[in-house]
Amino acid sequence: MTTERDKMLAGELYDPADPELVAARDRARDLCQALNATREAEREERRRILCELLGEGGDTVGMQPPFFCDYGSNIELGERVFFNFNCVVLDVCSVRIGSYSLFGPAVQIYTALHPFDAELRRTKELGKPVEIGSDVWVGGGALILPGVRIGSRAVIGAGSVVTRDVPEGVFAAGNPCRVVRAITE
Repeated sequence: MTTERDKMLAGELYDPADPELVAARDRARDLCQALNATREAEREERRRILCELLGEGGDTVGMQPPFFCDYGSNIELGERVFFNFNCVVLDVCSVRIGSYSLFGPAVQIYTALHPFDAELRRTKELGKPVEIGSDVWVGGGALILPGVRIGSRAVIGAGSVVTRDVPEGVFAAGNPCRVVRAITE
C-alpha cells in the first residue's frame, strides 16, 4: 500500500493533512525553532540539531540561522555546503546539493507545487525534486523553483528566479533566470 509520504516523495498528488506528514513537519519546525534559538557559541548544539534535522550532510554544513524547512529529512547535502541567514527549503521532494555549494542570504528552494484546479488544490499537493551540483554559488534572494537542476560550478545572480535547468560552469541571472555567459578562467 502506498503511503501519502511515498506519493509525496514520488511527485504524485498527496494529502498534506495526513497525520504522518503533519507529525514530520511539526518535528522539522520544532528542530528549526531550536536551531534558530541557538547562540553563536553553541556550535555543538547547532551541529547536533542539524544532524537530526537533515537527511544527509548535517555533520559538515555551515548554517547561519534563521533557517526554515518543511521536513529536513528530504535534504541531502554534500560536504561543507553553506547557507547564509534566512534561507528556506521547502523539501516535499528531495533536495540534493553537491559539496562546497554556497547560498547567500534569503535564498529559497522550493519543491512544493499546487494543482491549478482550485477544488483539487483544497486537499492535494505535489512536488518536483531539485538538484544542485557541487561548487555552485547562489546569490542572495534567489528563488529556485520545483524541478530545477543547476549544474556544478554554476553561479546564480542575486535575486534571480530560476525556473528552468541551468547547465554547469555558467553565470546565469534574471527573472526568469537565463544563462549570461560561460565561466572561464
